[in-house]
Amino acid sequence: MPQARPMRADARRNYERLLKAAVAAFAEHGENASLDDIAKRAGVGAGTLYRHFPTRQELLEAAYVDHFQALGARAEELARELEPGEALMAWLNELCVATIQVRGLKSLLGSAVTDGGSVARTACGASVQGAAARLVEAAQREGVLRADLEPIEVLRLAHGVATASELADGQGREIQRYLTLLMEGLRA
Repeated sequence: MPQARPMRADARRNYERLLKAAVAAFAEHGENASLDDIAKRAGVGAGTLYRHFPTRQELLEAAYVDHFQALGARAEELARELEPGEALMAWLNELCVATIQVRGLKSLLGSAVTDGGSVARTACGASVQGAAARLVEAAQREGVLRADLEPIEVLRLAHGVATASELADGQGREIQRYLTLLMEGLRA
Protein backbone atom coordinates (compact mmCIF):
# COMPACT_ATOMS: atom_id res chain seq x y z
CA MET A 1 0.00 0.00 0.00
CA PRO A 2 1.53 3.35 -1.00
CA GLN A 3 2.17 5.80 1.77
CA ALA A 4 0.31 9.11 1.69
CA ARG A 5 2.50 12.03 0.77
CA PRO A 6 2.86 14.76 3.34
CA MET A 7 0.83 17.89 2.65
CA ARG A 8 2.51 20.79 0.92
CA ALA A 9 3.06 23.77 3.21
CA ASP A 10 0.31 25.83 1.55
CA ALA A 11 -2.14 22.92 1.69
CA ARG A 12 -1.33 22.42 5.37
CA ARG A 13 -1.94 26.13 6.06
CA ASN A 14 -5.28 25.95 4.23
CA TYR A 15 -6.24 22.84 6.21
CA GLU A 16 -5.44 24.55 9.51
CA ARG A 17 -7.28 27.73 8.51
CA LEU A 18 -10.31 25.68 7.48
CA LEU A 19 -10.34 23.87 10.82
CA LYS A 20 -10.05 27.12 12.76
CA ALA A 21 -12.84 28.69 10.71
CA ALA A 22 -15.00 25.59 11.11
CA VAL A 23 -14.63 25.53 14.89
CA ALA A 24 -15.65 29.20 15.04
CA ALA A 25 -18.59 28.74 12.67
CA PHE A 26 -19.85 25.62 14.44
CA ALA A 27 -19.59 27.42 17.78
CA GLU A 28 -21.72 30.27 16.44
CA HIS A 29 -24.21 28.40 14.25
CA GLY A 30 -24.06 24.75 15.28
CA GLU A 31 -23.40 21.80 13.02
CA ASN A 32 -25.45 23.31 10.19
CA ALA A 33 -23.12 26.28 9.72
CA SER A 34 -22.69 27.27 6.10
CA LEU A 35 -19.77 25.50 4.47
CA ASP A 36 -19.39 28.40 2.04
CA ASP A 37 -19.11 30.74 5.02
CA ILE A 38 -16.44 28.50 6.53
CA ALA A 39 -14.45 28.59 3.30
CA LYS A 40 -14.77 32.40 3.14
CA ARG A 41 -13.68 32.77 6.77
CA ALA A 42 -10.64 30.66 6.00
CA GLY A 43 -9.85 32.73 2.92
CA VAL A 44 -10.11 29.79 0.53
CA GLY A 45 -12.54 28.66 -2.12
CA ALA A 46 -15.23 26.05 -1.64
CA GLY A 47 -13.23 23.63 -3.79
CA THR A 48 -10.36 23.77 -1.32
CA LEU A 49 -12.73 23.04 1.55
CA TYR A 50 -14.21 20.02 -0.25
CA ARG A 51 -10.77 18.76 -1.27
CA HIS A 52 -9.78 18.58 2.40
CA PHE A 53 -13.22 17.65 3.77
CA PRO A 54 -15.45 15.97 1.18
CA THR A 55 -18.44 15.91 3.56
CA ARG A 56 -19.82 18.08 6.34
CA GLN A 57 -19.48 15.07 8.65
CA GLU A 58 -15.74 14.81 7.98
CA LEU A 59 -15.30 18.51 8.74
CA LEU A 60 -17.29 18.17 11.98
CA GLU A 61 -15.20 15.18 13.03
CA ALA A 62 -11.94 16.97 12.30
CA ALA A 63 -13.12 20.08 14.15
CA TYR A 64 -14.14 18.13 17.26
CA VAL A 65 -11.71 15.22 17.44
CA ASP A 66 -9.74 17.04 20.16
CA HIS A 67 -12.89 17.34 22.29
CA PHE A 68 -13.60 13.62 22.01
CA GLN A 69 -10.01 12.68 22.75
CA ALA A 70 -10.02 14.97 25.79
CA LEU A 71 -13.20 13.26 27.01
CA GLY A 72 -11.48 9.91 26.57
CA ALA A 73 -8.46 11.09 28.54
CA ARG A 74 -10.72 12.53 31.23
CA ALA A 75 -12.32 9.11 31.69
CA GLU A 76 -8.88 7.68 32.44
CA GLU A 77 -8.20 10.41 35.02
CA LEU A 78 -11.52 9.85 36.74
CA ALA A 79 -10.97 6.09 36.78
CA ARG A 80 -7.69 6.63 38.66
CA GLU A 81 -9.16 9.16 41.10
CA LEU A 82 -12.61 7.78 41.97
CA GLU A 83 -14.43 4.55 42.71
CA PRO A 84 -15.78 2.94 39.50
CA GLY A 85 -19.42 3.98 39.92
CA GLU A 86 -18.45 7.52 40.86
CA ALA A 87 -16.00 7.74 37.96
CA LEU A 88 -18.69 6.65 35.51
CA MET A 89 -21.21 9.13 36.90
CA ALA A 90 -18.71 12.02 36.86
CA TRP A 91 -17.63 11.21 33.31
CA LEU A 92 -21.20 10.91 32.03
CA ASN A 93 -21.95 14.28 33.61
CA GLU A 94 -18.95 15.88 31.87
CA LEU A 95 -19.90 14.21 28.59
CA CYS A 96 -23.48 15.50 28.80
CA VAL A 97 -22.38 19.02 29.75
CA ALA A 98 -19.91 19.10 26.85
CA THR A 99 -22.53 17.97 24.36
CA ILE A 100 -24.71 20.91 25.32
CA GLN A 101 -22.00 23.54 25.72
CA VAL A 102 -20.08 22.74 22.54
CA ARG A 103 -22.44 23.21 19.62
CA GLY A 104 -22.23 20.36 17.15
CA LEU A 105 -20.85 17.87 19.65
CA LYS A 106 -24.26 16.38 20.44
CA SER A 107 -24.82 15.61 16.78
CA LEU A 108 -21.48 13.83 16.57
CA LEU A 109 -22.10 11.93 19.79
CA GLY A 110 -25.46 10.85 18.41
CA SER A 111 -23.74 9.54 15.30
CA ALA A 112 -21.02 7.87 17.37
CA VAL A 113 -23.52 5.83 19.37
CA THR A 114 -25.58 4.48 16.50
CA ASP A 115 -24.81 1.07 15.10
CA GLY A 116 -22.70 1.31 12.00
CA GLY A 117 -22.59 5.10 11.96
CA SER A 118 -19.54 6.53 10.22
CA VAL A 119 -18.49 8.48 13.31
CA ALA A 120 -18.51 5.27 15.35
CA ARG A 121 -15.57 4.09 13.27
CA THR A 122 -13.54 7.29 13.58
CA ALA A 123 -11.23 8.66 16.24
CA CYS A 124 -14.18 10.56 17.73
CA GLY A 125 -16.36 7.50 18.15
CA ALA A 126 -13.54 5.19 19.17
CA SER A 127 -12.34 7.54 21.89
CA VAL A 128 -15.75 7.95 23.52
CA GLN A 129 -16.78 4.33 23.08
CA GLY A 130 -13.48 3.08 24.49
CA ALA A 131 -13.75 5.37 27.50
CA ALA A 132 -17.32 4.29 28.16
CA ALA A 133 -16.39 0.62 27.85
CA ARG A 134 -13.58 0.92 30.41
CA LEU A 135 -15.74 2.81 32.92
CA VAL A 136 -18.84 0.65 32.49
CA GLU A 137 -16.88 -2.59 32.75
CA ALA A 138 -15.07 -1.36 35.89
CA ALA A 139 -18.40 -0.42 37.50
CA GLN A 140 -19.81 -3.82 36.55
CA ARG A 141 -16.81 -5.63 38.06
CA GLU A 142 -17.36 -3.70 41.29
CA GLY A 143 -21.00 -4.75 41.30
CA VAL A 144 -22.40 -1.22 41.19
CA LEU A 145 -23.79 -1.44 37.66
CA ARG A 146 -26.04 -4.05 36.11
CA ALA A 147 -24.09 -6.79 34.38
CA ASP A 148 -26.46 -6.96 31.40
CA LEU A 149 -25.65 -3.42 30.21
CA GLU A 150 -23.52 -2.76 27.18
CA PRO A 151 -21.32 0.37 27.17
CA ILE A 152 -22.96 1.61 23.97
CA GLU A 153 -26.33 1.49 25.74
CA VAL A 154 -24.99 3.70 28.52
CA LEU A 155 -23.72 6.17 25.91
CA ARG A 156 -27.08 6.20 24.18
CA LEU A 157 -28.82 6.85 27.48
CA ALA A 158 -26.37 9.66 28.27
CA HIS A 159 -27.12 11.20 24.88
CA GLY A 160 -30.79 11.03 25.82
CA VAL A 161 -30.09 12.68 29.17
CA ALA A 162 -28.27 15.55 27.46
CA THR A 163 -31.09 15.98 24.96
CA ALA A 164 -33.81 15.85 27.63
CA SER A 165 -31.97 18.28 29.86
CA GLU A 166 -31.42 20.71 27.03
CA LEU A 167 -35.10 20.51 26.12
CA ALA A 168 -36.12 21.09 29.73
CA ASP A 169 -34.37 24.41 30.19
CA GLY A 170 -32.20 25.11 27.16
CA GLN A 171 -29.00 25.00 29.20
CA GLY A 172 -28.72 21.52 30.63
CA ARG A 173 -29.23 22.40 34.28
CA GLU A 174 -31.13 19.13 34.80
CA ILE A 175 -28.25 16.88 33.71
CA GLN A 176 -27.21 15.91 37.23
CA ARG A 177 -30.76 15.10 38.28
CA TYR A 178 -31.47 13.05 35.16
CA LEU A 179 -28.17 11.19 35.44
CA THR A 180 -28.87 10.38 39.07
CA LEU A 181 -32.27 8.97 38.12
CA LEU A 182 -30.69 7.01 35.28
CA MET A 183 -27.90 5.57 37.40
CA GLU A 184 -30.35 4.54 40.13
CA GLY A 185 -32.19 2.51 37.52
CA LEU A 186 -28.98 0.93 36.23
CA ARG A 187 -27.58 -0.16 39.59
CA ALA A 188 -26.85 -3.82 40.12
